Amino acid sequence: MSIGAAELWSVLTVETSGCGFLPDRRPKILFERHIFRRETGGRFDASNPEISDRTPGGYGALGAYQYDRLQQALALDRKAALRSASWGIGQTMGFNAEIAGYSDVEALVNGMMVSEAEQLRAMAQMITHNNLHKALSAHNWAAFAGGYNGPDYAKNNYDTRLAEAYNKYVNGPLPDLPARAAQMYLTYLGYQPGSIDGIAGRATYAALNAFQQQNGLPLTQVINEAILAILKEKVLSQT
Repeated sequence: MSIGAAELWSVLTVETSGCGFLPDRRPKILFERHIFRRETGGRFDASNPEISDRTPGGYGALGAYQYDRLQQALALDRKAALRSASWGIGQTMGFNAEIAGYSDVEALVNGMMVSEAEQLRAMAQMITHNNLHKALSAHNWAAFAGGYNGPDYAKNNYDTRLAEAYNKYVNGPLPDLPARAAQMYLTYLGYQPGSIDGIAGRATYAALNAFQQQNGLPLTQVINEAILAILKEKVLSQT
């Protein structure tokens, strides 16, 4: 039983549009208020209904705003807060830390900050532990979505979105990793390459040319090892 690149990219695309970090280099998260309620026994429902409620949802804006919600929860119960967010490229839930191969949720969060490779490893560990690799390999999208996203997966069309993503990847090109790396570096440097999807288009090359112009480099329409090394060095110099 094998899982190919098209299947993996389908999951990553649906979960995080295929990128595990925000432009500010923090891991992507989604704070789940119903999980926080479960983790804290509903102690904060009355005082903090925006982050503790029996019903899912109420997310507000995605991206950095989710850290604002997490921060509110951290001030009330740190462990419960971290366990109530999904982390990284595969949106691994904090309460699944041990299943994903970590000693506790603090270790998971530290791992999510390291790299997308670590985020992907955690996702794969959780999928295998829960036997979801069988549904994924068989392209049983409803079974996979139910196990990965919970019984209410249909509300967000997880199964149909997975099927659509798979059809796109199995019948067309997969994300180009060098192009995707360039898009991430350019995003970290404050440029606007568009979606980090591994497809270098007009926005990507416009951002690349803006970077090249501002750094006294010749303008090109090629993403190769040389330009990736320059971009990476620039990013590392700003950390």
